[in-house]
Amino acid sequence: MSKEIRWGMIGCGDVTEEKSGAPAFKAVDGAKLMVVMSRSDNEVADYAARHEVPSWTTDAEKMINDPEIDAIYIATPPDSHHIYTEMVAKAGKPVLTEKPMGRWLSEAEAMADICDKAGVPLLVAYYRRPLPRFLKVKKWVDEGRIGTPRFVHIQHTLRPESHPVAPVTEEMAASGNIPWRFDPEVGGGGNFIDMGTHMLDMVDYILGPIVEVEGRAENKGGLYAAEDTVSASFLCEGGAHGTGQWCYVAGTNVDRMEIVGTEGAVRFSFFDEEPLELETKTDGIQMVEAKNPAHFHQPILQAATDHLLGRATCPSDFRNGLRAMRIQDKILGNFIEPFKRQAGVL
Repeated sequence: MSKEIRWGMIGCGDVTEEKSGAPAFKAVDGAKLMVVMSRSDNEVADYAARHEVPSWTTDAEKMINDPEIDAIYIATPPDSHHIYTEMVAKAGKPVLTEKPMGRWLSEAEAMADICDKAGVPLLVAYYRRPLPRFLKVKKWVDEGRIGTPRFVHIQHTLRPESHPVAPVTEEMAASGNIPWRFDPEVGGGGNFIDMGTHMLDMVDYILGPIVEVEGRAENKGGLYAAEDTVSASFLCEGGAHGTGQWCYVAGTNVDRMEIVGTEGAVRFSFFDEEPLELETKTDGIQMVEAKNPAHFHQPILQAATDHLLGRATCPSDFRNGLRAMRIQDKILGNFIEPFKRQAGVL
């Protein structure tokens, strides 16, 4: 490859308007978004014009096989990740796919297998790994600022109408006008899969892979078919115990992770940008500001580009992507099986 990675992007939904997509690619050194693809010609033409993308198409195969394109970023809902990954791998090109890797573990495993056989990189956009605020937390833990980690707790609760990207109201539920993020046949689950997967991956990143897990998933609110209330207990490879509660039909919004060690603790919001809280025996409690960049995906796109240029190793690929899928599947357990059957997976 040259000193610049020429990217093609599949999908131009809301998340690519500011967090990722063309705005984020513009901030990446060594990358250029050359073409964007969507099945809607009006939508993709408008996107390309507004974001100054040189070309657009409704033909994924044409874009993937274009010799002027070096790598593909798959920014679609999870139900098509495995389809596009197979096409890209067969074309012999690197893949960067959105998280989660697929709807189900079986799809993710198939993606990893085909990329391995094709000899192409399969990177996964767990974009919070390289964000400055989480790198700071990881640095504190790695340096021993809180001693030996003993425990991590996750709590994420939302009022349904408070979802930052896809709010759900009772009127929407009554009309059946539910965002795809709450349709297991599209997303593989509900909010736990869409948002909770980031939190599980961050545990993996900071404390090591989760090696044991038990969980329970239910639908308590009846607004949609997917899980809306989930709990889990787990053990990390490094020995830290963990618990997590996720409820998306709650009457309160709580966004909190806490890692407790032998010498202190670190507490932080995950999706919000509240100051990080570092508590140690020697210095007490310190509040540290740590804001995200304007385009949240810019660091992971930079890391993926650097990886493909041989300048660095991307912190997120199929390996942690598969681990997250295995943990999610284990936690959802029997709850998700009817949806897999409906999708023809079981």
